[in-house]
Amino acid sequence: MNRTWTSLLTASLMSLTINSHAATLLVGSYTDGASQGIYRYQFDDKAGRIDSTPLQVVKSVSPSWLVLSADQRQLFTVNETPQGHASSFSISSKGEIKPLNQVATQGDEPTHASLSRDQRYLFVANYAVNPDPGGSLVVIPVTKDGTLKPVVQQARHKASGVNPERQAGAHVHSLVLSPDGQHLYASDLGADKVFIYRYDGASADHPLTAAIPASVALPPGSGPRHLLFDAKGRHAYLTLEMNAEVVMFDVQDGNLIERQRLPLTERQEAAAKAAGGLHLSADGRFLYVSNRGTANEIVVFSVGKQDGQLTFLQRRPVEGDHPREFALDPSDNFLLVANQKSNQIVVIRRDPRSGKLLETVQTLQQDAPSDLKFIE
Repeated sequence: MNRTWTSLLTASLMSLTINSHAATLLVGSYTDGASQGIYRYQFDDKAGRIDSTPLQVVKSVSPSWLVLSADQRQLFTVNETPQGHASSFSISSKGEIKPLNQVATQGDEPTHASLSRDQRYLFVANYAVNPDPGGSLVVIPVTKDGTLKPVVQQARHKASGVNPERQAGAHVHSLVLSPDGQHLYASDLGADKVFIYRYDGASADHPLTAAIPASVALPPGSGPRHLLFDAKGRHAYLTLEMNAEVVMFDVQDGNLIERQRLPLTERQEAAAKAAGGLHLSADGRFLYVSNRGTANEIVVFSVGKQDGQLTFLQRRPVEGDHPREFALDPSDNFLLVANQKSNQIVVIRRDPRSGKLLETVQTLQQDAPSDLKFIE
């Protein structure tokens, strides 16, 4: 084999090696500053580094939460503005994102969304900063090509009013489906409750009905934010934003039975209590929870194999301000943090055996990142 062919073969093998470790990272953001919307990056899951030059920038107004369809060929976002919208996009086989359409969410500042298991409906949480009329959840039909139709159902909750500044109105912060797709759980920060709905995909205009019991009460003034189920749906975990706590539940016939509640910080000042997102490792052995405010940490817990209960392992600074969201990469060897207020994405190495977070691998400047999703 001559030298030219040897060089070409070597270059091809190097290219294959590089591409075999590449994943696609999507970044949602707030566009009040320099950000333009959705950013598509290449992530090397061997080195733990994001290519600093985005593959694509999709202009969109404050797409603060991203939702991928089951086949990862459609993308949905909430546009977190005073007059809320939800947007849909197609994703080509090459990863290119193209806008499809946008609809009003009939509420203000939508912060979260999820797809029904049958992919027929997008559920959107209108947080609504203004207490009048307050937050709501809405149901938006999705066509087979990913186009959104107008809202067909809306539900509102009664606020607890415990904290007069933050709980004068309902503030639906997240909507999460059970793994079997039969129940939708609405965490309402303003009501101090998680509301439970049964899902019926056969009902075209009213797919959600209140379950029995219809809600689970949390401590007054605690502010439930994000809920997460384990893979089998036997246990669930919830962040209480205003108390900076994580709650562990057993799941029985759709109901949430509280078994454990743990603090995310030892500090008592209110400024250090701002619990955010939470994610399980792929093997379900470790839970990671963000706490923002003046704490700015990721808190790590081990998960009991049989009972799902949590044991504290570590508090790891995020080396930035306001970790709005974070994500584990497809290899499960790295944890990426979207530090919204310090305009950066921080990549931290993770030890899969111990679950602990190790050294920082990269800090990428990114204006106001709010959500991170991987396309595998």
